[in-house]
Amino acid sequence: MKSNLLVATCATLALAACTTTNPFTGETQVSNMTGGALIGAGGGAAAGAIVGAATGGDPRLAALIGAGIGGLSGAAIGDYMDDQEAKLRAQLQGTGVSVTRVGQQIVLNMPSNITFQTDRAEVQPQFMNTLVSVALVLREYNRTIVDVYGHTDSTGSDNYNLELSQRRAVSVATVLANQGVDQRRFYIEGLGETRPIASNETESGRSQNRRVEIKLSPVRG
Repeated sequence: MKSNLLVATCATLALAACTTTNPFTGETQVSNMTGGALIGAGGGAAAGAIVGAATGGDPRLAALIGAGIGGLSGAAIGDYMDDQEAKLRAQLQGTGVSVTRVGQQIVLNMPSNITFQTDRAEVQPQFMNTLVSVALVLREYNRTIVDVYGHTDSTGSDNYNLELSQRRAVSVATVLANQGVDQRRFYIEGLGETRPIASNETESGRSQNRRVEIKLSPVRG
């Protein structure tokens, strides 16, 4: 279930954060994301826990609704996501981040060549402003849940790629959280090399597979 995955991810974050490098200062420290993610999965979600258990839905939806953030329904969902998509396209034009609409969801694809140095998980300083722009939109459109997925190519061992993809996803989510995006909205997962979008037999294909994706979905009431 998604709730179990969320708790497991938060536990992983707690471990990963011990060696997280702050993308703003370059210092190694406990990530701000850790406490917030644990609160979101535990005490902070308590107000909406009964709703989540009753509906079998995403526990984040219950937590946000329990915190007074109203859900969307009917035509309002399409209008809300249309507006959010337009704002993201305007903010991200020319950054190298693609914005793709998939039904009532929006997917942001962030290639690793603009987000991270080779074999590193610290967000490159020149990409920070792009993530700040994403955070501005996410703060405005606060009835959106945020899935952050890390991906790698097939070079290296499965375990190493899984761990690297997790650290990169955490780094991106940490920057967004540090910009004021409610941490209860996040789901974070490293998927390693398991979901390629191109062939790993060529450098061009491998470069496409090295990415962080942010999937945005509406809070449905």
